[in-house]
Parts: sequence; C-alpha cells; structure tokens
Amino acid sequence: MAKEKKQKDQKEQPVAATGKKGKAGDDAKVVEEKVPARLKEKYFKEIVPKLKEQFGYKSIMQVPKIEKIVVNMGVGQAVQDPKILEEAVKDLETITGQKVSVRTAKKAISNFKLREGMKIGAKVTLRRERMYEFLDRLITIALPRVRDFRGISDKSFDGRGNYTLGLKEQIIFPEINVDKVTKVLGMDITFVTTAKTDKEAYELLNAFGMPFRKKEIN
Repeated sequence: MAKEKKQKDQKEQPVAATGKKGKAGDDAKVVEEKVPARLKEKYFKEIVPKLKEQFGYKSIMQVPKIEKIVVNMGVGQAVQDPKILEEAVKDLETITGQKVSVRTAKKAISNFKLREGMKIGAKVTLRRERMYEFLDRLITIALPRVRDFRGISDKSFDGRGNYTLGLKEQIIFPEINVDKVTKVLGMDITFVTTAKTDKEAYELLNAFGMPFRKKEIN
C-alpha cells in the first residue's frame, strides 16, 4: 500500500520548468510566461513613456501599439506549379513559427487561367509574444541582410496608421536554408497599429527600431 501511495504521489507532482516535458507544450507556455519578448518589455518601459510625452497623451491607454503583424506571400505562379505554393507555406511557417493559412482566388480571371477557389498565396497573422519576437528578428537580423540595404521607405503608410513593408526574398531570414530553396519568393509584411495618424504610427515603429531612411515624417 505504501509503495502504491508513493507512486501515486509521484504521478501527481507538477512538472518543474527544467526542460523535461510533462504535457505537450507545458514548457513552451512556462517560457512564454516567464521570459517576455525583448521588444515587448521595451514597449512598456521605454516607448510608452516616450510617445506619451511626445504627443501629450493624457493616458497611457491613448499611446498607440502594434495590434498584429500580417505576413503575406502572393504566389501567382502556383497556378502553373502547385509545388511553389507548398514551398511558400513551408518557408512562411519556418520563418514565423506559426501555422499558415492558404489564400484562394475570389474570382476567376481567364487571361491568367485562374479559377475561383484556386490556391494563390499564404498568409499568417502574428499577435502577442510571437509578434514581438518576429519584429525583433526582422529588425536585428533579416533587414540588415538585404542586399545593398539603405533603410526602408516611409511612403507605405495607408493614412490610417498602418504600414506595409515589401521584401523581395525570403532568404534574408536565417531560418531559411538557402541550399534547400528552389524558388526565391517575396512577401508583404503589414503592421496594423492603433495609431490614428501615419505620423504616430511612424514614431511608434521608429521607436521599436524600424530602420527608416528618413528620420521623421509630417
């Protein structure tokens, strides 16, 4: 009886965060909770106070933030070669660490042999920790690897506080093994913010370290 009770107690003990897994994903959750993303900490400790003073917000709730980052790969060539879409999905999942959704054509275009419902792209929406981690890797690792990089344009704001960055090659991300790439693919990265103006959105992204060519916009 004592032996059975000891075994039962051992089974009921919680798994400590030592790298040994209990239920699938337990350790990942512990890491996310105990080690906040670097840029998330920077936002609350540095960026919020800076923007609050700069724009004269009365409350920190008025300070703009990044709500989500949407990464989209349009793969028109998939109409002729479906394997290209498979590569896009695989690469996008490797880069973002998140499951990708496949985009389909909403209407047929006969000139391009495109039928309604055909798979033509891949998209992923990042929020919370993964969003901040992706932004960190984009700024510190990926963008500096762009050939002849001289900063990003400030002309891609949409007038509502959102910004879209176009990249020509997925291979700038270190997670991609260049030797295994069969097709170089571009992507659009959209930063959806709560900013009411492009000026506020610019200052928000600039404070995170986005390497704009110009130091400020009107």
